[in-house]
Amino acid sequence: MTTARAISKSLRDCFEDGGKLLAFGNGGSAQQASHFVAELIHEGLPAISLNSDIAVITSTANDYSYKEIFGRQIIALGKPDDIVMGFSSSGKSENIHYAYKWAKKMGLEIIDFPRKGKNGQEIQENQLKLIHKVWQLLKR
Repeated sequence: MTTARAISKSLRDCFEDGGKLLAFGNGGSAQQASHFVAELIHEGLPAISLNSDIAVITSTANDYSYKEIFGRQIIALGKPDDIVMGFSSSGKSENIHYAYKWAKKMGLEIIDFPRKGKNGQEIQENQLKLIHKVWQLLKR
């Protein structure tokens, strides 16, 4: 699923069924996830950025492992009609793959936000453009 239309359709279906978006990423990708969640919240759509609660992140990293910072939140917050959306410029983040593993076990839909570009900067720029396209489609 790589098009803005496909992503917005999945999200619209999720919201209409009473589900929410759980979005996350690391570093600059964390900012992309939070930015997207903010846009959705402004439209009254249910979304949570899993990289926003520093107490949850640091206590999970300290008490368990950094790998589990998103997965444990999905276990606690995820419901059957929800979508998890991971943002990554490399696609290699262990904590994102671990989160997908739990989402899959729980039967949640997974959207691995598309990565197009030659380097991290270009990928993040393209992801930002795609975020805005998805958001515009959801506003209609």
